[in-house]
Amino acid sequence: MKIEQYISQLLYRHQCVTVPGFGAFLTEIQSAQLHENTNSFYPPKKLISFNSHLKNNDGLLANHIAQSEKTDYGNAVASIENEVIFWKSILQVNEKFTLKNIGELSLNAEKNIVFTPFENINYLTESFGLNSFVSPFIKRELHQPAADVVLTEKEPIAFIPKERRSRPYLKYAAVFVLSLSVAGSIGYKMYQNRIAEETLLVETAVQKQVQNKIQEATFFIENPIPSVTLTVKEEKLSYHVVAGAFRNEENAQNIYEALIASGYKARRIAPNKHGLFPVLYGSYATYAEAQQAKSDIQKSSNPDAWLLVKEL
Repeated sequence: MKIEQYISQLLYRHQCVTVPGFGAFLTEIQSAQLHENTNSFYPPKKLISFNSHLKNNDGLLANHIAQSEKTDYGNAVASIENEVIFWKSILQVNEKFTLKNIGELSLNAEKNIVFTPFENINYLTESFGLNSFVSPFIKRELHQPAADVVLTEKEPIAFIPKERRSRPYLKYAAVFVLSLSVAGSIGYKMYQNRIAEETLLVETAVQKQVQNKIQEATFFIENPIPSVTLTVKEEKLSYHVVAGAFRNEENAQNIYEALIASGYKARRIAPNKHGLFPVLYGSYATYAEAQQAKSDIQKSSNPDAWLLVKEL
């Protein structure tokens, strides 16, 4: 059975896909990138890495294979074990082999596994349909200041006034027009003062009405707005450290009570499809927190504690 296709499917939905007895493929989200030297833009993506120390069976891959192949969990685990033996044999002979759509595994001089991911597939579903592109270089033109305009002086033109005959009746007409303009300006000023006084009275009355409305709205609310109740969405915890799965529910309850008494935020979850009653040390929001808790528990009290990745 080629299990790399199932690993590839799970990488779209999970941060960690463990191959029991071999290692785990981990994902990390990388934000959009810009390469200034080539003017290339790259969308956000999931970076794939490999950790050969994470070998415990968390049930994720085996359950997925069992559901896809319509077989039971035991057969799925056996298929994974056979595939791992095949992988290790290829590494010993060829020192490298390729997992389709995932990457290349090889052995270095110290016989440690080195993983090189493929760049042609983006496992971040939010970036579906986004491709990298190169933006053409934008050439900017420098602004050239306009040339100074040189004004040439021309020879001045001489103006010689002509003698004009005196017209005395125009003097009296000018005096009459000046009198009318003075009287008009005085009357216009009085008119403006009157308008300003009436405007001030109207504004004062309007302001008083506004203040009364504000006080009425403040102290006499006839139809108050009903209160709003906000519901905070509970954060889902997808990583769990498992203390064990028991055939006897009474044993599971005793272990659960003992963990609570020891200070753990222990949980009991629904029986699995094999009829076993799992008991958890606790649940965590991130893979790093769960991995650290599992390591501490294995060192202090339970070397068989293992990690379950599932939304509960």
